[in-house]
Amino acid sequence: MKIGTVYLVGAGPGDPGLITVKGLTCIQKADVIVYDRLASPKLLSHAAPGAELIFVGKSPAGHAMTQEEINRLLIDRARQGNLVVRLKGGDPFVFGRGGEEAEALAEAGIPFEVVPGITSAVAVPAYAGIPVTHRDYASTLAIITGNEDPRKESSHINWEKLAAATDTLVILMGAANLAYIVEQLTKFGADPQTPVAVINWGTRPEQKTVTGNLENIVSRVMKEGVTNPSVIIVGRVVNLRKKLSWYEKKPLFGKRVLITRSREQASNLSRAIEALGGEAVEFPTIRIVEPENYELLDKAISRLDSYRWIIFTSVNGVRFFFTRLLQQGKDVRDLKGINICAIGPKTREALENYALKVFYVPDEYRAEQIITGLKSWIKPGDRILLPRADIARKVLAEMLSDLGAVVDEVVAYRTVPAGGDARLLKEMLAEGKIHIITFTSSSTVRNFVHLLDNGQLPGLLEGVTVACIGPVTAQTARKLGLPVHVQAHKYTIDGLVEAILEANQVVIKND
Repeated sequence: MKIGTVYLVGAGPGDPGLITVKGLTCIQKADVIVYDRLASPKLLSHAAPGAELIFVGKSPAGHAMTQEEINRLLIDRARQGNLVVRLKGGDPFVFGRGGEEAEALAEAGIPFEVVPGITSAVAVPAYAGIPVTHRDYASTLAIITGNEDPRKESSHINWEKLAAATDTLVILMGAANLAYIVEQLTKFGADPQTPVAVINWGTRPEQKTVTGNLENIVSRVMKEGVTNPSVIIVGRVVNLRKKLSWYEKKPLFGKRVLITRSREQASNLSRAIEALGGEAVEFPTIRIVEPENYELLDKAISRLDSYRWIIFTSVNGVRFFFTRLLQQGKDVRDLKGINICAIGPKTREALENYALKVFYVPDEYRAEQIITGLKSWIKPGDRILLPRADIARKVLAEMLSDLGAVVDEVVAYRTVPAGGDARLLKEMLAEGKIHIITFTSSSTVRNFVHLLDNGQLPGLLEGVTVACIGPVTAQTARKLGLPVHVQAHKYTIDGLVEAILEANQVVIKND
């Protein structure tokens, strides 16, 4: 059997958006991913279906595996012919023991590559508004491990020279030894008034920054309860934080937002949340799939010239209808003379991508408003096509029929449960790691409750903001026992984000 290759991949400091392009490609192609505690769990969502995921994280509380066991694991999986990714927080070669793993692979004759990552030594200070170098303040930089046991008889760190050798000191994983570090620096001549910052969980929603100087930083960090993982910055550049802090000023900073809509549609909402400083956690509770059979849809497509109206109530309806239209050997020219309606701006945009002019979009994006706008246009006997989901509400078809129209309601796609890892989601909720949950349809609510409802749901949602895209979704949530804290005024993704922002600002003011 051909020996596989091991890729030592730097996952960056925590923000999953800081993974390199090559690192992400390796994750997507991997047969086996061996990952650390500091690698963002969101990166694992890019793994191929069926990839083996192995946690080998180390923490002050204990190690999932020893370093020797990790080395053997990498060698073993590679000898089985796998493409193995060793996903490490930060950069593999900056205090990450990547060098030791590379040595072990080389000695075993295993091919390997190193994919550098963005080191926390630079990225974490940057997210706290601290440049590690600056023309006016710092031209030299030293990066030091803070994890060395202070009880050792002799240190590998030359504190005597470091105390005055560079303008900026960046010390990684040193929160537990902060008092010792301060003692060594001041002992060898560092000014007690030298500015210091300690940044905990940098680049993540939990990021917390404590500033002071060598004289008072220990007491301030103890008061704030800051522990590892932390990055310590010593030097005048810390003073620039007052002017340059940007990440912590974003409106959704500190918020982790759960996205429950289908994976194909989650990206727009995720991007909007992350642009505002939040972290989007995609946990699809639904999947959008083809109908069980195309009989009714094909029949409708075969007699398109009999319809006076086609009403699309979702982007998915547009996508599946036109996919099938083309598969049946037809195209948009077969829609000549038919009035096209869309329930909202995104659905209209999807139709306009096919160079179709949309006759009507209601001001309020719900089925009842379509009737309000069209009742003066629809004549008795008009034939109307509704390509929809299998679980769509019947109210639109019923109201159109009441106007005397002949309605063909056909299934263009199905909404089915996604079957995500409910165990992981429960853990995140129980640990208070989810701050906001978004629901963009009644089906996302129903499947969310189905996945989690074990009698613990009220407790799991305590302190969590529930945000719904519109009144129909909110009504479903309430019927199923969920509190609704935020409801969009405009029933779109943009409207949902605006409502979340508005609610978040009120909370901040109240606090």
